[in-house]
Amino acid sequence: MEINFIVLLVAASSTMVIGFIWYNPKVFGTIWMTESGMTEEKMKGANMVLIFGMSLVYAFLISMSLQMITIHQWGAVSMIGGDPSIVKPSYYAFMADYGTTFRTFKHGAFHGILTGVFMALPIIGTNALYERRSWKYTLVTAGYWIVSFMIMGGIICAWS
Repeated sequence: MEINFIVLLVAASSTMVIGFIWYNPKVFGTIWMTESGMTEEKMKGANMVLIFGMSLVYAFLISMSLQMITIHQWGAVSMIGGDPSIVKPSYYAFMADYGTTFRTFKHGAFHGILTGVFMALPIIGTNALYERRSWKYTLVTAGYWIVSFMIMGGIICAWS
């Protein structure tokens, strides 16, 4: 199996689209600004090119991890050490039989949600506890990542 960097970039870019919707003042933007202590004045002084650029880089790193989580066949690749030139014929037989099993948007979205709930939520929740942030902040921020992981997982699993 090869890494499809274009699909990973599309998945990473989806976080930007989701963010523009999620953090719109008519959706959760106002709640997030209030709960995070962000103001319009603070936002005006930000280097948005740097913020959006680094957000995309981070999302790309997440998409690389989600690829291994949402596509079960990567487990077979990891068992051979990633080098198909040293494998036994059973690997090729397995991939011939199961190489496209569970490769749908729905399946990837399912694993994306699970990853969001069991990875992103606890990380954000723990940080929020120590930063003395509200449960609203935790739910808005974790909710964004759960939805983002869902969409990213779906894209990666269906298109890779």
